[in-house]
Amino acid sequence: MALGIIDWGIGGISIYKLIKARLGDTPVVYLSDTGATPYGKMTRRELTERLDKAVEFMKDRGVTHLVIGCNAASTAIPFLADHGIPIEGMIDNAVDFTAKLRPGRLAVIGGRRTILSGVYRKGFCKKGIDIEQRIAQPLSGLIESGDTGSEILKREAKRILGPIRNSSHILLACTHYPAITGLLTTLVSDSTKFVDPARSIVDKVARWKLPRGGPDVFLTTGNTEAMTRAARLAFGVTIQEANSIKI
Repeated sequence: MALGIIDWGIGGISIYKLIKARLGDTPVVYLSDTGATPYGKMTRRELTERLDKAVEFMKDRGVTHLVIGCNAASTAIPFLADHGIPIEGMIDNAVDFTAKLRPGRLAVIGGRRTILSGVYRKGFCKKGIDIEQRIAQPLSGLIESGDTGSEILKREAKRILGPIRNSSHILLACTHYPAITGLLTTLVSDSTKFVDPARSIVDKVARWKLPRGGPDVFLTTGNTEAMTRAARLAFGVTIQEANSIKI
């Protein structure tokens, strides 16, 4: 038995890090699917089929509870087959968590698929909350490469946040962005608060009956060296060994 985390890249390491801080020795199987087309560029059918395969693969590895640590992938959760295990995604949790903060002026930054899908606009509309949205795709790609402070990253972040810098709250609708919250804070007004919804995911995971003891396993359909390097540079997480797999 183990907890699984699926993401296209290393963004879900931000969730992994919080889970380890909260639950300690709960074994985690982490799957980075960088060998596939980026989830944000797949059609809904392609994404659903890919995730269905990934979930079954994880079940075969002993995963009994699963987190989809990716906003783009989370848009496909309603269309997945019934895999018989609990699956938590980012979007519903992010909407519920953020709404409780009663934001006066809420902005959302995320990847292209996440923003253009309208899932956050619809979700917050049901809560009676209007939002402003900004596509922040360049930030995701830079952080995925391990970049958390280059001049290119700073320029992109400033451009993206400029129109929303006076928001009361800015929702980080991509699990990569917590890696640069410190930088983002310098580009907005002093009263602006950034919201990382991953903490609400961890709250739910903590209520699951998960085993204790056992090693963490890191898998990737892409380059193992790139994965370990990015996890270390972006999130300060040392992966002792990443295994290359095919799905």
